[in-house]
Amino acid sequence: MPEPAWSLHSRLKEDTIDIGDLPLSKVLVIKDANYPWLLLVPRRPDTVEIIDLDEVQQAQLMTEISRVSRALKEITKCDKLNVAALGNLVPQLHVHIIARRTGDAAWPRPVWGVMPPLAHDAAEVQNFISALRRKIWLG
Repeated sequence: MPEPAWSLHSRLKEDTIDIGDLPLSKVLVIKDANYPWLLLVPRRPDTVEIIDLDEVQQAQLMTEISRVSRALKEITKCDKLNVAALGNLVPQLHVHIIARRTGDAAWPRPVWGVMPPLAHDAAEVQNFISALRRKIWLG
């Protein structure tokens, strides 16, 4: 029997910019200029929790989290990285990687619900995406 097809949850499609695919995960930028904020979404159907991935996929996800985290930290020169897989509103497994600064609007609290999303400047977000793609080997 064929495996069900994977698709990105509609809420994630609406709230993000797709910047490419790593071996396991789709890499997305959250449409909120308040924070440099990325998502990794493993392209596996019916995956809600990290434990829904097999051990090889879990190891690959950790490799991708590390790669993207290092790139984000280097590009943004942030003070702290927040990495989380909550999924309380969107059940599809996705991992947030957020570059934080001690002076940002939410510091030291989590970013959720503190500030309304701020639209990205088109040129700035394209420069960020280009730098990120180079650092994580997407182009």
